Amino acid sequence: MIRVVIADDERLIRESLEMILSLEDDIEVVGTADRGDLVAGLADRHDADVVLLDIDMPGLDGLQTASLLAAARPGRGIVILTGHAKPGYLHRAMRSGVRGFLSKGTMSAGALAEAVRTIHRGGRYIDPELATEAVALGTSPLSPRETEIIRLSGDGLTFPEIAGRLHLSEGTVRNYMSSAITKLGVANKVAAYRAASTAGWL
Repeated sequence: MIRVVIADDERLIRESLEMILSLEDDIEVVGTADRGDLVAGLADRHDADVVLLDIDMPGLDGLQTASLLAAARPGRGIVILTGHAKPGYLHRAMRSGVRGFLSKGTMSAGALAEAVRTIHRGGRYIDPELATEAVALGTSPLSPRETEIIRLSGDGLTFPEIAGRLHLSEGTVRNYMSSAITKLGVANKVAAYRAASTAGWL
């Protein structure tokens, strides 16, 4: 029997996934969580073989949770099942130890069960359309510092505020932003945030 934990902050999604998987003879849902910071304890307590994670959850997001789970038990199957199926998220998920990445919008019940089985056997299961997009898009051209500055700018911080938070000069912050704008081929910091966010690089 494959023991599965489901984590999604939307109750309807959690219960639907649990119902779908409970119809399979070889899969048992042993626990559910509505917050990312509850998942590791739940997975350990029930000795889960596979953990299904949404990306957007309170406490810890799905990618942060995946990193913790992979570090604690490398053999455990981790699957991101999300409505935010963006190529940048796929790249980040793979670096976090995730072996499956599925879109809520395109995944059928049968494919979900097969993905759980494949990942339990040690394989990978990636949404084919998303995998194609990810290869075409490539990885983020932004440095970690550029990514951080774009994220803070998108949160509404001014250059002086970002400089204070990161212990940099305002000129250095402006240089990082200028470099990011050039790399993304956009006109300004608002467009840079939009482009990086849309690609899933933030």
